[in-house]
Amino acid sequence: MSALSRRVNYLLNNAASVINRAFTAGANNSNTEKMTSFGFQQVSEKTKATKVQEVFSSVAANYDLMNDVMSLGLHRLWKDYFVTKLAPPTGSKIIDVAGGTGDIASRIVQYSDRRVGGAESSDEELQVTVVDINKEMLTEGEKRFKNNENIKWVHGDALSLPFPSNHFDAYTIAFGIRNVSNFEQALSEAYRVIKEGGRYLCMEFSQVDNIALKSFYDAYSFQLIPVFGELIAQDRPAYQYLVESIREFPDQESFSNMIEGVGFVNVNYESLLGGVVAIHSGFKPK
Repeated sequence: MSALSRRVNYLLNNAASVINRAFTAGANNSNTEKMTSFGFQQVSEKTKATKVQEVFSSVAANYDLMNDVMSLGLHRLWKDYFVTKLAPPTGSKIIDVAGGTGDIASRIVQYSDRRVGGAESSDEELQVTVVDINKEMLTEGEKRFKNNENIKWVHGDALSLPFPSNHFDAYTIAFGIRNVSNFEQALSEAYRVIKEGGRYLCMEFSQVDNIALKSFYDAYSFQLIPVFGELIAQDRPAYQYLVESIREFPDQESFSNMIEGVGFVNVNYESLLGGVVAIHSGFKPK
């Protein structure tokens, strides 16, 4: 599907959604909170934000260990590849949202160091600002990388970023967008804080299209990951939610439509491991 077609489909679907919500509101003659998914449950956006906070407060101390267990270590390769796709030039100002443990931020700094010949000659102007709504996740990240002067840590919400418009050269978010309560609002905020010509780069679990792989992936996800969560993190419900949240996230084409819908151009995606993970890219027009 062409970029223009995706854009048109997005606008038509969005218009239909607005009309439907208006009709429903008029029929009920009441103002109800907008609903969204929390795993397989339908909850209000406010409730989802609270529940997600509880999930990540619970798993923060074991988050990186569980990532290794759940992905069989593949998340490290995915994150390395994600940063090479970004290829941040020297002197960049980058915002990494939902990046509390610092995995992406530290990789960005290391990538820059390698490009300029090592830490002693590293580009001191490169700055990665990690933003996370969960204080426990930020605490874990700060403990791991407390001596890295290229990383700043900010407590903030992806839906209302505490920065001026046109401020960052690039916006990254890895395995975090599906946990926000309003995808379009998070994308709009990303668009706002990125400079003209700047890049949006998102990595998220996505939809597997191979039937055999999907069957194996579903069995592994629903039968084993919650058990790992119970044994390692002592929190089975948190990892049950994480598995369910992946299945509720839009497929690759639908999320690309959303990215284009807020104004990004040259939008594309790349599926990894048959669609288990997808990297989405877009640019704010100059």
